[in-house]
Amino acid sequence: QVQLVESGGGLVQAGGSLRLSCAASGRTFSSYVMAWFRQAPGKEREFVAFINRSDGRTYHADSVKGRFTISRDNAKNMVYLQMNSLKPEDTAVYYCAARGRGTTLVAGAYDYWGQGTQATVSS
Repeated sequence: QVQLVESGGGLVQAGGSLRLSCAASGRTFSSYVMAWFRQAPGKEREFVAFINRSDGRTYHADSVKGRFTISRDNAKNMVYLQMNSLKPEDTAVYYCAARGRGTTLVAGAYDYWGQGTQATVSS
């Protein structure tokens, strides 16, 4: 069982930065693939990035590639999403997710979810 708690959201102007954090409970954090998803009002949940459990390999959605960076600190049971050059279309609730198997972009394949943190980018 893994519990996830996101933080770090807020209001920022276009071009600004935010750093989202996700704190995970449990002793086996390093065995989970971790990911960030986002959901804007009236839209489906969208994959943002994942980071692998063993080799730390990362993958970012094309829409955020070069602007967002996912990272993890297994010693602290933390996952981060550094978001730079933010755009109004990045406005969404951002969710942290964990999966005990291989990497995937599919939201339904993740086992555990946080409650989400709101990020709002003004133009």
